[in-house]
Amino acid sequence: MKQRIYIDTSVIGGCEDEEFSKWSIQLFKEFRQGLRIAVVSDLTRKEIEKAPQKVKKVLLSLEDVNVENVFLTKEAETLAQNYIDEAVVSAKHIVDAQHIAIASVERVDVLVSWNFQQIVNLERIRAFNSVNLKLGYPFLEIRSPREVIREKEI
Repeated sequence: MKQRIYIDTSVIGGCEDEEFSKWSIQLFKEFRQGLRIAVVSDLTRKEIEKAPQKVKKVLLSLEDVNVENVFLTKEAETLAQNYIDEAVVSAKHIVDAQHIAIASVERVDVLVSWNFQQIVNLERIRAFNSVNLKLGYPFLEIRSPREVIREKEI
């Protein structure tokens, strides 16, 4: 079974960012090759609408067969609110909490992000997972694209 990887907006934009492009581009290459499935939420698609055209094209470069579409459901909204209530992130970062919640509800294999402040941060990862486990959701792997790509292929 192919690995299901939830991607947030930073990963898509990372393809056009000098600091992160090497790894984001490789991850998208693996999606296009059918090695992994890109799990894309309606939240990510909404955020991408505001991005430059070249960033939008990155997401459009994936064939539907390599993409799984997921949505911000009431269940995910409730879980995101639990993250806020448990002070994992502040209400100001509700969208970040919603990304984590969608990925958790959908039971993806891993969520990838370049957001080191609110998402890919050891203390927060532990806190998100503490809430998940308390509420009956599985442990969610949260990593940067660099940690999940097949580095030897670059």
